[in-house]
Amino acid sequence: MPRVALISDIHGNTPALRTVLDAIGRDSVDLIVDLGDIASGGVDPRGTLDVLRTRADIRHVRGNHERQLLTLPRERMGASDRLASDQLTDSDRAWLSSLPTRLEFAPGALAFHGAPDDDLCYLLETVTDDDTANHLREATDEEVVGRLGASVGPYRLFACGHTHLQRSRVLADGSVVVNPGSVGWPAYEDDAPAPHRVEAGSPQARYSIVERSDDGWTVEHRAIDYDYDAAIALAHRNSRPDVAHALRTGLVGTQVLSA
Repeated sequence: MPRVALISDIHGNTPALRTVLDAIGRDSVDLIVDLGDIASGGVDPRGTLDVLRTRADIRHVRGNHERQLLTLPRERMGASDRLASDQLTDSDRAWLSSLPTRLEFAPGALAFHGAPDDDLCYLLETVTDDDTANHLREATDEEVVGRLGASVGPYRLFACGHTHLQRSRVLADGSVVVNPGSVGWPAYEDDAPAPHRVEAGSPQARYSIVERSDDGWTVEHRAIDYDYDAAIALAHRNSRPDVAHALRTGLVGTQVLSA
């Protein structure tokens, strides 16, 4: 039965990525699946691309930041995409263009970035327009099923990223939804569709192991330490104090730039 490591939202954090891949190497997995948002960030886009492009054992899906790198003019990009875009080669762009938006990585197991048909969708969280301070809550089962759309039924495991929050959910039909959390960026702030913060609350790099048995899919979440100081130094070098704060604390700081 397949045993698969899920990683997501590396965001160019090469020190975290190297540590996670070393840990996965000790986990006896059959496959590694990357759920997107690979290079864009405040740390080390070039290093992350160089690591991943040598790993034929990792299968990828394209995240919203890959789409943005390939489609937006530089003047419309946020700081994270601009940093990555300035370091991309023609070969990198061709590689990113080749990545699918959806991937069936095992029978009945579907990987994507946000939702199956929307790389910006929060699948397991909901941004609200109520009077709460953060405008973010866990999604209901009904919301999750609605966002999965026509994929409900044919698949028993859904692997998503995008929100950087590590969690899993068993739906009423027994299917499992997993977000492995972020390898490289544990907290961010966004203003759409309402201002909200996404915070892991601690700085560890995160990934998950999923395994299929006769009884269905099981999930093991991992959170591991890595060389935070190396990543933080690179963020400061790239004039991203907001990223440096998130890397140190797992929380959003007071100095926030557009991602």
